[in-house]
Amino acid sequence: MRRCPYIIVCVTVLLGLVSPANVARASSPWFTARPVLSTVEGMAVPPTEANKRFPPPEFESGYVQPSPTTPAPRQDIYQYIDALVLLAALGISAYLVLKRRSRSAIFALAVFSLLYFGFARMGCVCSVGAIQNIVLSIFDRSYAVPIVVLAFFLLPLIFTLFFGRVFCAGVCPLGAIQDLVLVRPVRVPNWLEGALRLFAYVYLGAAILFAATGSAFIICRYDPFVSFFRLSGNWNILTLGGSVLLVSVFVGRPYCRFVCPYGVILRQLSRISRWNVTIAPGRQDPAIVMTGLTGGPDECIQCRLCEDSCPFGAIREPTADWTGRDYSIGKKRLALLMVLLPVLALSVGWAGSRLKNVTARMHATVRLAERVYLEDAGKAEGTTNASLAFRATGKPTEQLYAEASNIRAKFTLGGWFFGGFVGLIAGLKLIGLSRRVGRTDYEADRASCLACGRCFEYCPKEHARRKGIEN
Repeated sequence: MRRCPYIIVCVTVLLGLVSPANVARASSPWFTARPVLSTVEGMAVPPTEANKRFPPPEFESGYVQPSPTTPAPRQDIYQYIDALVLLAALGISAYLVLKRRSRSAIFALAVFSLLYFGFARMGCVCSVGAIQNIVLSIFDRSYAVPIVVLAFFLLPLIFTLFFGRVFCAGVCPLGAIQDLVLVRPVRVPNWLEGALRLFAYVYLGAAILFAATGSAFIICRYDPFVSFFRLSGNWNILTLGGSVLLVSVFVGRPYCRFVCPYGVILRQLSRISRWNVTIAPGRQDPAIVMTGLTGGPDECIQCRLCEDSCPFGAIREPTADWTGRDYSIGKKRLALLMVLLPVLALSVGWAGSRLKNVTARMHATVRLAERVYLEDAGKAEGTTNASLAFRATGKPTEQLYAEASNIRAKFTLGGWFFGGFVGLIAGLKLIGLSRRVGRTDYEADRASCLACGRCFEYCPKEHARRKGIEN
């Protein structure tokens, strides 16, 4: 019966996303998390949508349309094989993390995931980038998301609800490539880690905003590792990816911890997961241990080896009892922050709405309208391919300006939600600093733990437990 809430949550999310209308529209095989895109003045749109917006201009010089530089999406049966491999990898990862508790086996699975989901599949379909497809399908009913992309988005979330962040442990190729180069990890101070992690929430909010308005898929556009997976790409992205890997030599998974928008969702679901990594007896439910799904040492000797071995700062140390004065100060600070929380959310939301003229330029129609206006006003020399294509349609410029104005209005409303979300997260983080959770042993934090298994290999009581099982 204890599993019922988790099953209800999973079924509700699945039914909400796989609606009959959405499934009926999921007939186009080229829709993937990183679809083959045409570009209209820098805007990434599906090929058919690009043709609907602006017909190709007529060229009299024998112009030949260039072939796309990105690989064609996997079709038909291959996509379903990818989904089955993902499902199998998630199941194996959960077994290795919670039952086998083997760092070497988890690392081997991560290497396989890097080779298959990364280099063999060239980073597509991607669970991280699938966020944008799901958002766009919600706000644009003409956009269809196939079942395979839904599977890549939902399966890691469902497994996280039951088993913690096993997707991050050995299945995600983005995490695996960073783990592979980690040589001399340094510890990031808790205050700095909390501040840097706020960027991931900002990135998630911006990705939702731009995907909902049909402007851009910024997660895919600025994926630092896709150029490595495809062995080609923009020089700027290659530089970005190389910089992230260089930092990863000393900082454990910086992209996963401080940037990844999908990790933000997994982080919150892991807080309520059914089973998690345990290194101390205080966090183990005897009824769960009896199932054989998870277990751990029966005693913590507080040797701190697990804390030293974790490169992600996910091990929480025992806490001392609060004094009367500390409790009083913390209580007053918590009350003040709770009062200021809505003020902070509204103020940052207002600031986000005022950025409409900046954020709206991410949309191709807004950029086109601005360019056409400058050309008509004589403030810009020459023309662009996009403006030429627009004028060839015979569409009135007033209609184009009206469409751009409507899009700016959407960014005004979206800016309120985006800013309010960022302000709310910042306020909740401050409130979290005022809370104090009592611990008597060293424990793996449910949200921050990436289930890499390093703490298993360093715990002397874990080695004694394994030896006892073998005997």
